[in-house]
Amino acid sequence: MKHITFAAKSLFVDDEAADTLLEYAALLAQSGDADTVELNAINADGNQVVATFLLDSGSPLMAETTTSSLEPPENGEAIAYMRTEIGHAFSALLPDEQHRSRD
Repeated sequence: MKHITFAAKSLFVDDEAADTLLEYAALLAQSGDADTVELNAINADGNQVVATFLLDSGSPLMAETTTSSLEPPENGEAIAYMRTEIGHAFSALLPDEQHRSRD
């Protein structure tokens, strides 16, 4: 599980969701595009929430590891959406190896 800090909020999400969100945000910023992504998360109070991230070139986003023993919520749908967008819209920006591994 990873701890995501976005603006003034801190949330816990699974590793794959956090890593994919950062990759997608970086590609959106690099291309000057924007998108919104909803992730299931755990907030600082320990409650399960649905967080909507506005990803653009000005999005302050950070992910860090955590030793939390909480079970991360499922984000398979959001991860699939971001991976599809990364593969289709940004394939020209990805290194050749990374592009081939997504096909």
